[in-house]
Amino acid sequence: MADAAVTFILDNLKELIASTNRQISEVNDRVKPLSDDLELFKFFLQDANKKPIEDAAMKALVELIRNAVYEAENIVDEYVIEAAQYKSSSLFSKIKHPLDRPTKLLNLAQKIEPMKAMVKKIYDKKKFGDGARLDGEGSKPSKITKAPIVQEELVVGIEDEAATVINLLTRESEELEVVSIVGMPGSGKTTLAKMVFRDPKIEFEFYNRIWVYVSQDYNRKEVFLTILDQITKVTDEIRNMTEDNLAQKLLRSLEEEKYLIVVDNVRTPNDWNHLQVAFPKNKKKSRILLTSRDRNVGKNADCKVERHDLRFLTIDESWTLLQRKALGLEECPRDLVKHGMKIAAECDGLPLAIVVIGGILLEKGTEGSHWEDVSKNVKEYNVEMDPGKTMDNFIAWSFNHLPYHLRACFIYFGMLPEDYRISVRKLIRLWVAEGFIQRKGELTLESIAEDYLEDLVNRNLVMVEKWRSNGKIKTCYVHDMIHVFCKNKAVEEIFYHEIKRSDQITDLSSNDAFKMCRGLSIPPHFLNIKSPKQFGSHVRSILCFSNDEITLTLANISSFPKTFKLLRVLDGEPIRFSRFPSDLTLLVNLRYLVLSIQFKILPKHITNLWNMQTLIVKTSSNTLEIRGDIFKMVRLRHLETNASTSFSDPVSRKRNDEEGYLIDLRTLSTISPETCSEDVLDRAPNLSKLGIRGQLSKLFEVKDESSLFDNVKQLNSLENLKLFNDVVNVQGSEGKIVSPPDKFPPNLTKLTLYGTQLDWEYMSTLGRLENLEILKLKENAFEGKLWEAEDGGFPSLKLLHIGSTDLVTWVASGSHFPSLESLHLKHCTSLSTVPLGLADIATLQTVELYCTNEIAATSAKKIQSQKKENTLTNKGKGFKLSIYPSDHVK
Repeated sequence: MADAAVTFILDNLKELIASTNRQISEVNDRVKPLSDDLELFKFFLQDANKKPIEDAAMKALVELIRNAVYEAENIVDEYVIEAAQYKSSSLFSKIKHPLDRPTKLLNLAQKIEPMKAMVKKIYDKKKFGDGARLDGEGSKPSKITKAPIVQEELVVGIEDEAATVINLLTRESEELEVVSIVGMPGSGKTTLAKMVFRDPKIEFEFYNRIWVYVSQDYNRKEVFLTILDQITKVTDEIRNMTEDNLAQKLLRSLEEEKYLIVVDNVRTPNDWNHLQVAFPKNKKKSRILLTSRDRNVGKNADCKVERHDLRFLTIDESWTLLQRKALGLEECPRDLVKHGMKIAAECDGLPLAIVVIGGILLEKGTEGSHWEDVSKNVKEYNVEMDPGKTMDNFIAWSFNHLPYHLRACFIYFGMLPEDYRISVRKLIRLWVAEGFIQRKGELTLESIAEDYLEDLVNRNLVMVEKWRSNGKIKTCYVHDMIHVFCKNKAVEEIFYHEIKRSDQITDLSSNDAFKMCRGLSIPPHFLNIKSPKQFGSHVRSILCFSNDEITLTLANISSFPKTFKLLRVLDGEPIRFSRFPSDLTLLVNLRYLVLSIQFKILPKHITNLWNMQTLIVKTSSNTLEIRGDIFKMVRLRHLETNASTSFSDPVSRKRNDEEGYLIDLRTLSTISPETCSEDVLDRAPNLSKLGIRGQLSKLFEVKDESSLFDNVKQLNSLENLKLFNDVVNVQGSEGKIVSPPDKFPPNLTKLTLYGTQLDWEYMSTLGRLENLEILKLKENAFEGKLWEAEDGGFPSLKLLHIGSTDLVTWVASGSHFPSLESLHLKHCTSLSTVPLGLADIATLQTVELYCTNEIAATSAKKIQSQKKENTLTNKGKGFKLSIYPSDHVK
């Protein structure tokens, strides 16, 4: 973590030299050596992290340097703020209050001289700690490319157990029943429950399937809200209910339903007792599936309980799983079998232990000496009669094999709540804002971060929860034991602290160690408590993960930026601002900001945040106006809003051609049609995602032989386009799209249309988009009773989603969608049949029908039967059909 801090310091020093000109140049000769010293410390800290340090003196030196780095970071960041304020002040103010020389920075340069001498001495001797060489384990950055990222398919040894649990859940009893999966940490309880949860038979039997995780420090209200969020819309009224009222609300919501609820990781019988009061004991064949380490959980339920004890893997099953995790689909070379079998046996049948060790083996592929070393050492980490300690050792072992560029990214999972499923898009943006991702060649920071995540997944340290339609990871998480390791490591690095009680705010403010803490995880309502200024004086990141929303008091709105003046990351979605906190623009180090507001205008000084990379604004209004010139935010990468956003003061035409371009801007969503001007889009040439919301007829309207959409067509890097026709307040036919575009950006791979009310004949135009892989036709995107697909269209389309349409007759065959993999039909209540010809598409794997009709469901069943018959050409392999409600199936 500290080496990432050095990177920030060096960047900020360069920025200072560039931005404060004469003031900083007077001491530039003395600042430059400090930069060199910090660069040396950066490499030293990276080397120090490569192997566990046993030598006490070396540990003390590492801690000393780390603290010096953090101190330097504070001084530089504070000076950046002072320089920015000075630069924007009036001439009179500049004369009256000249910019101080960075004396603290120069004093620091003298302070670190002895440390620099010690580091150089270590390097001169080519020794580190107890004599280990600096070029030891993990010194060379490595990227795993051996095994594909496939996790759910690599389940070994629990197929029979899944069948047993499924049978228990689908018995004929009308009464509510509880099934409890019991096993020790790392034995695969959650994996088995997930396998059962996703089984087609379970999906067919239980439409209302709910999954909730119970963390060690769980909150009953959070658990109830999580369940309700999966069965109904959680309003502010529901969110503000008490625990008891939420339990009653949940009871009423499920009373008339047949449901399956998976309650994962119930620690104690008492935890279960507190939760079960919200689950109705109706006579509709409802079931509850628990996972727990405690055999007594569920025993005192007021209904029938079946306990399933999860067995350990056999040696053969362990060896099979190890091969798959270490080698992917490759066959194991004969000379590795002996070592591999020994490793598998030492893992004692614990799946998590096997996959973690598999990640260590995967690093060097089939290098025989590496497998031999692991087989010799694995026994040292195995603590007899203590599987929990064994797992801790294995995780630490795997961590010590990580190249340094992955370590901060991995430890960051400790800042997230236990079992938190995080969006990869959000995770990557946070990594970038924290400074963990460094530019390499022509690759974008996001692409590099994506590679890092895939590397961690392939090392079996991070698990995939959901996949995107394009095959990329959508959400991910870490096992609870790995989460504990990451959390402890983050605390050890003075990188993170979790606030659970309000009294901690006062206590920690006087704690010297906490004063160096960089990250804070805090319930949002604690921010309404008046806190000492020193409480947040060094905090760089605030993450708020809560279903509770709070509105900051006017006093705290003003004090917030002053309390956390060095903030870089504010992920504060639950924090609502009733007015714009003007002092927020003093936080010039902000790189990531999620802002929830109850107004519809952002003032022009928002663009003073020139370091901003990701700005996400969620407003209660349908429209948002940004009065500032966003093109002053030169580092902006992602601007996202939930409203139709306009820039009231577009790019100044007075600028030189070289200035005012947002070359790093990748996401702009959603903006109004009127904002799609040549001035705006020409200065964001590398956009990959664009969302447009408003009266789209204005976007497509041709005036003087051109339209605003012509500017969109010129975006050669654009891959994802969303068009939302918002005509709620438009009278008559004014909102009707008369002339939709005949061409789109050339490299478009994903297109989403909402409310466009186009004629089905227009699909022939979309069919000519050669690179289009995902097409989502949301509510009323198309109108008309007949759609006859044309030959040769949609050559690359993999996913087709059609929702809320009056379509009756759809004529299509296998030749029309040659690459189609998934078809989703939602609220297509008038559709007479799903074309049987789709069964001839060899790539088609899933068809989902939601609230269509019995006739359409019957035709989909025929497609399923046809796919099964096509076994000679493997066309039926892996096909899955989902229909809701199940009474549509006859």
